[in-house]
Amino acid sequence: MGAHSTLLLLADGRFPAGGHAHSGGLEAAVTAGRVRDLASLGAFLHGRLATAGLVTAAFAAAACAASRPPAEPRPATMLQPAVAVCVRHSVAELDAGLDARTPSPALRRASRAQGRALLRAGRALWTLSTVERELHQPVALGVVAAAAGLCPAEAALTAAYGTLTGPASAAVRLLGLDPYATHALVARLAEECDATATRAVAAALESTVDDLPACSAPLLDIGAEIHASWEVRLFAS
Repeated sequence: MGAHSTLLLLADGRFPAGGHAHSGGLEAAVTAGRVRDLASLGAFLHGRLATAGLVTAAFAAAACAASRPPAEPRPATMLQPAVAVCVRHSVAELDAGLDARTPSPALRRASRAQGRALLRAGRALWTLSTVERELHQPVALGVVAAAAGLCPAEAALTAAYGTLTGPASAAVRLLGLDPYATHALVARLAEECDATATRAVAAALESTVDDLPACSAPLLDIGAEIHASWEVRLFAS
């Protein structure tokens, strides 16, 4: 399978990693009245991409770089620009670093649940470089991306894209929004998504774990804790 097809496979919401069961914090935001229509969904997605999206993309890119052979050659492309300095991290360091950036216990549980599912799917398709059975989802994504032959920039783009499409798909179910209008909204954020992935991969390849992005979104953390206490909910997180 070619690299472009593999990228599409990992970014596809139908990839069996359990992502469809999570709303990315949208269900809590809808219930709180912060997201109620297409305009407020756009604001939510913009904010999520700038915070959780950047962090997720940076850690996915760093984990991908950490899981690839050190001397593996690959020509520079539009998705993988030339980088003068490459800081290599261990997968364990990255997982601990992301754990420190996730203050909500509910979000940590959700991230690790998605990571387990992603690693299980990855092992069914490719040979992974790690024996860990539990990693945060962005770190697991980087490991699986490397096993699939993708570069750090492609892992970052997949991660950033997922922070948009998950909540957008959930919005159609939660709010009954027009799916065409919702996907048009995601399309308008494409350039911003690309820019986020570019920033993320630069940070991932040139920064230590402590210096990787640590953008916070307190309402997502608070909403996750409230959401986890509900007896009835449509999404796991």
